[in-house]
Amino acid sequence: MLEEDPDIRIVAECGDGAGAIAAIRQHEPALLFLDIEMPNGNGLEVLSSLPWLPVTIFVTAHRDYAVSAFEACAFDYLLKPFTRARFASVLARAKQHFSRNPGCEFLPATGSSSTTPASSSDLLVVRAAGKLVFVRTSELQWIEAEKDYVRLHLNRGSHFIRETMTNLQKRLSASAFVRIHRSTIVNVNEIAEVTNLSGSDCSVVLRGGKELIMSRRYRAELDRLLGRELHLAKSVSRQAPDSEIPAGDSHLA
Repeated sequence: MLEEDPDIRIVAECGDGAGAIAAIRQHEPALLFLDIEMPNGNGLEVLSSLPWLPVTIFVTAHRDYAVSAFEACAFDYLLKPFTRARFASVLARAKQHFSRNPGCEFLPATGSSSTTPASSSDLLVVRAAGKLVFVRTSELQWIEAEKDYVRLHLNRGSHFIRETMTNLQKRLSASAFVRIHRSTIVNVNEIAEVTNLSGSDCSVVLRGGKELIMSRRYRAELDRLLGRELHLAKSVSRQAPDSEIPAGDSHLA
């Protein structure tokens, strides 16, 4: 699939971990497709051996490593088998990342003093009801805090997980999710209307009809995301946005 893309130049292909490390150090690729289980070192060990990280997309049949992969600053996690459409979507987002961050081809290595959360990914991996759940953030409507837990409200159903709002917010895209209350985070694409209430609070109505409260403390966050200050007389509305791969080795581009 990579060979078909005119924007991609493949500089090396490797069959084991040791070869991948050597090739990465030699070619310093901007983009890395990496399997988890390989001879002579797995993908996570490859990343941990580097002083800097290419934008890394794991391509693997192993679900169990997803949390560790994102903790290692993976850009995305492609589970085999996957469709051409899924692969194209991930590659398009990687290109978008480079276009938005010219000159920033590398992420800090694990343990670096500056950290890049895995919020750029559309995949949120959480532990719920004793299992790993793979949540598409595009399907995540809003999040509410319930003491030491949070509830993820999706297009269909919800998940109750043990996590703090602060840590969860760090794992989400800052351009798509905004905190509107100490106990509420919303997907900005789900907002249908914002209305002033008495005092300084606002009512935030989602497209499905759910009404939430935005406190004055967090109003600036929505201003930042929209790129302007909200001057609400009655309401502000948002328009709806337009809207099988075998096991392999590692690829550098």
